[in-house]
Amino acid sequence: MRAVTGLFAKLQYLVSLRNQDGAYSHWGLERIHGEGATQNALKDAHRGVVSSILRTQLRNLFNDLQETSGSEKEAADLLDQLQASPQIIPPKPAAGTERHLNSVLHALARLVKNQR
Repeated sequence: MRAVTGLFAKLQYLVSLRNQDGAYSHWGLERIHGEGATQNALKDAHRGVVSSILRTQLRNLFNDLQETSGSEKEAADLLDQLQASPQIIPPKPAAGTERHLNSVLHALARLVKNQR
């Protein structure tokens, strides 16, 4: 995860590693550490990234989003993609996580839209 910079890039990456059934799939990690350890590590990383997003000020998230995307259109597309993904919420989230994350993504989408 250190190679991926930015909270939204990390979240996008982790979401991309999930199958439709919610399991994570990373052949390299599975080959080295086994399926169970890989699932646990990626689940913990996913929870950590979501938790970091929820603890970060909206201004800083907006800056992170701009740095991750490069353009307003790419930022809007990334937010649309994340909001549409059923895999955005990590397994067994804390109470209120989904609602809180959705409200943060919605607020960011409005900010991006108002930048245009």
